[in-house]
Amino acid sequence: MTGTLRVRVPVQAPPEVVWAAVTDWPAQHEWIPGTMVGVVHGDGRSVGSRLFGFTGVADIGFLDHLEITEWQPPHRCRMRHLGTLLRGYGEFAVEPNGAGGATFVWTEELDPPLGPLGALGLRLGRPAFQAVMRRAGRTLAARCAAKAVR
Repeated sequence: MTGTLRVRVPVQAPPEVVWAAVTDWPAQHEWIPGTMVGVVHGDGRSVGSRLFGFTGVADIGFLDHLEITEWQPPHRCRMRHLGTLLRGYGEFAVEPNGAGGATFVWTEELDPPLGPLGALGLRLGRPAFQAVMRRAGRTLAARCAAKAVR
């Protein structure tokens, strides 16, 4: 049973600036709270590249393994979650808005563990998960807008 989480955040920066920020894996901790991301195989900028993501505080959290399944710069990166806790797909999309800015769209299509219990947990946790995603998107937008002004 897949659950989908999605947030759309307007960004006052060109799509190329947003794309560069979104796919700067080592810098993701600057806009996604409690998350560290790194490349473990490939260049991190092509289909088949593998990434790891640790989300948590100190040593308490979980490790996510990801594989890039689609790479369409500067518009779309789709990744498959290969971990034991997170399974499914994540996607970062950057849509031009016609006014020189962009919209950042973050989608997670997750297959929660533990069957019906996990599905219930995802449904109950959806507002909190989307709030974290929205906050991260707003932080990303502010960082991109500041870079675009320079």
